[in-house]
Amino acid sequence: MIKKTISIVTLLCTLAGCNAQKSAKNIGENEVAKTDQENVDSFTTSEGTSIKMYCIKHGSVRMQIEQSEEKWIYVDPVTNAVQPATDFSTMPKADYIFVTHEHFDHLDSVAIRQLTKDGTILITNPRSSEILGGKGDVMKNGDVMLLMPGKGFSGSWRVDAVPAYNTSPDKQQFHPKGRDNGYVLTIDGFRIYIAGDTEDIEEMKDIKDVDVAFLPCNLPYTMSPEQLAKAAKMVNPKVLFPYHYGQTDIQQVVKLLEGSGIDVRIRQYQ
Repeated sequence: MIKKTISIVTLLCTLAGCNAQKSAKNIGENEVAKTDQENVDSFTTSEGTSIKMYCIKHGSVRMQIEQSEEKWIYVDPVTNAVQPATDFSTMPKADYIFVTHEHFDHLDSVAIRQLTKDGTILITNPRSSEILGGKGDVMKNGDVMLLMPGKGFSGSWRVDAVPAYNTSPDKQQFHPKGRDNGYVLTIDGFRIYIAGDTEDIEEMKDIKDVDVAFLPCNLPYTMSPEQLAKAAKMVNPKVLFPYHYGQTDIQQVVKLLEGSGIDVRIRQYQ
């Protein structure tokens, strides 16, 4: 099912509320520059759109999309998942907010309220929308939505809601199949896969041509380093950010993917 977004003007208004060295290389038609010391990674699409990805922490991601104007995208903004707390009121207001599922470290009404302005579009899985009192544009696994960034941007952007769930018998209660979302965001042909909380599921084989992937790694809720490496090889992104990794020895992922051709970048996503 294909949907077009509408602006949610009154979104959540009633809820409680360093100098970096840069190196560039080509990945296909997209230019990539990374700024390690700032936890900011810069990309340029084949159409010339600038995409900057800012590491916040844990499962929270911020993206700046810029042509002649700029848009801000947040995925799972959460204040208190990991200490110290994040003050989202100091960050740019969101044009789009994506929520993968309703767990406390992914859904936070305070962070959403702090980021919301007139015109902010919230996109959630069904259960998160219910918790937020029916707010947001709901996407289920398999849904497709066209985002309309408007003046200053060429064309529409596409978001696909993809499955995210546990397969291990002793973990299925954490993320049951069909409830939660991952998202694939396509901007000027540049594809970003945010997996949400999931294991290495078969549906990942259908996610193609990924430029950047965010894959989780923390037991017992998501994947082990070995599972993440398997998932990464299925998706085969050009750039991989392991995230949501808590106390996992994330360097294991780097070692497991040596020689794979995947650019593994470790940021502060504990």
